[in-house]
Amino acid sequence: MDIGRNAPELSDLIRDHYALVFRYAYRLSGSAADAEDLTQQTFLTAQVKLEQLRCADNAKAWLCTIVRNGYLKNLRAGNGTVVCSLESIAEVADATPENAQFDQDELQKNLNELPEEFRTPLILFYFEEFSYKEIAGQVGVPIGTVMSRLARAKSHLRRRLSARPVRTVSAHDRRSNQAVCSEPERV
Repeated sequence: MDIGRNAPELSDLIRDHYALVFRYAYRLSGSAADAEDLTQQTFLTAQVKLEQLRCADNAKAWLCTIVRNGYLKNLRAGNGTVVCSLESIAEVADATPENAQFDQDELQKNLNELPEEFRTPLILFYFEEFSYKEIAGQVGVPIGTVMSRLARAKSHLRRRLSARPVRTVSAHDRRSNQAVCSEPERV
């Protein structure tokens, strides 16, 4: 049996997953320019290692792993930003109105403040809709740790964003900002 038979072509990966890769890169890096570089590097790496992708159904997780690894490599090289500690963050946050809309730049600024180990699960869960199990596999920690990190990161964001004025929006406008207001059930 040919292992690479179910693997997609690079052009298919780019067409189907470019937006996902760029969004994830942007949320990790906090900069459109850095996200563009990281996205380009991700697809270059994917091209070189395409034989590792044995099934097209795994492409989303595989590409997100490449993005995260590239981002972490950049951080280790000293290209990252200084982040705050979450040690003093309480587990339970003040309630945020369900129909609250946050400024995307303000949301990204607050995401950038999170340490990578909290930011990555939050982005994968809320923005890319990975399950706890998928995130645990990606970052190499138990599901309980993923859940704890999500709770602490969400608490931090709620506290930071609730201190800012919010505007209310209709139900159809909530999708991109609902991530910090409610927790979808995915396990």
